Amino acid sequence: MSTDIRIKKGLDINLVGAAQKETSILKDSDSYQINLDDFHGIVPKLLLKQCEKVKAGQGLFFNKDNEEMLFVSPVSGVIDEIKRGARRRVLTITIKADGTDSTEKLQTVNLENDSADQIKKALLAGGCWPFIKQRPYDIIANPADTPKGIFISGLDTAPLAADLDYTLAGSEKYLQAAVTALGKLTSGSVHISVKGSSSVLAGLEGVQLHTVSGPHPAGLVGTLINKVDPINKGERVWTVNAADLEIIGKLLLEGEFDGSRTIAVAGSGVSKPSYVRVKLGAEIKTVLDAAGGLTDENVRVINGNVLTGTGVASFRYLRFYNNSVTVIPEGNDYELFGWAKPVSNKVSITRALTLSWLNKRKKYNLNTNTNGEHRAFVLTGQYEQVFPLDIYPMQLLKSCMIKDLDEMEQLGLYEVAPEDFALTEFVCVSKQPHQKIIREALDLLHKEIG
Repeated sequence: MSTDIRIKKGLDINLVGAAQKETSILKDSDSYQINLDDFHGIVPKLLLKQCEKVKAGQGLFFNKDNEEMLFVSPVSGVIDEIKRGARRRVLTITIKADGTDSTEKLQTVNLENDSADQIKKALLAGGCWPFIKQRPYDIIANPADTPKGIFISGLDTAPLAADLDYTLAGSEKYLQAAVTALGKLTSGSVHISVKGSSSVLAGLEGVQLHTVSGPHPAGLVGTLINKVDPINKGERVWTVNAADLEIIGKLLLEGEFDGSRTIAVAGSGVSKPSYVRVKLGAEIKTVLDAAGGLTDENVRVINGNVLTGTGVASFRYLRFYNNSVTVIPEGNDYELFGWAKPVSNKVSITRALTLSWLNKRKKYNLNTNTNGEHRAFVLTGQYEQVFPLDIYPMQLLKSCMIKDLDEMEQLGLYEVAPEDFALTEFVCVSKQPHQKIIREALDLLHKEIG
């Protein structure tokens, strides 16, 4: 049985270049890369050295605070480079693929009889534990904890995001295996949001379904948590990306780490927006080539979606948690009197000098121009129009900026992650970096309170 959740506050940003439902299989990249910035708060201890051979699924490093938590290679090959930064901190690990697909074999799991501890050990040893994150703090979950619930969003409402029903079609047995295993790790339920009864995830057993509708951020897991079971001080919930359930299920049923996923390559800067089957950490240039390449040189390639992704200065590597690569025009041109004339080619939640409210279904070819500069917060009430959580966004952001721990707690910082503030950042007339503010505040709260 499912429950209905209707989100009224939010904003759908309709962009040109949605991925067509065609999938190409990416030929193996010459190299793959693991970026340590993807694993926030993890202190790595390397298991291999440069020039050593590695199998797919073999550990590259482990978490210093938990030696059982392995981070594994997505492919077989040779460690080509270990890049270090200040104080010899490991930044990236690059693997030169050998094309053999040699894989580390592990024991499979008996989902009916194995205990929660046995499932945890399998996920830790197989490199799938990093897919499980916790709130508060939006970090990789602590295996020693027992969360009060596990939350999975089965729809992605971000601009040009992948259609999860399309990318996960045919993987039902792996999805079921993953949620069955996760159900043993919580004292509560596995909650999954879907957009309708026809969703691939709607047929899974042993879960609590929630039918969610409304504008973005209806598809964010933070919205689901807030509407179903908000987090109080001292409580823990875990979250898993729906696309990662397939990888987890394959590990449990087949005993090997298969870091393949279907991602959306979208945006007006792509010649043929479509889907690509690719392994984690692949070169973005090869991903774009599989989608027909770029339409122009003056574009920005984004690792992820346009709201939460990171820009790619040169074509590098796919990030660990990303389900999309987006390409939009670079906004490096100057628009004379752009702030003072009526426009119909931009998105706005106000009716001042913009016409986007006249046709909400119109698709826009937006660029990266921020249309303004950084300034002090302006009280406009716009954040509340696009922020559906039962939290005061402006007050929370200000308490984070002045590092008032008591105010952070009382205003709901435990419930949120940076992605929950991506839309308020988009509509912010003050051009404040909301996601960065929230990330730094979460780190401070974790350090001071734990």
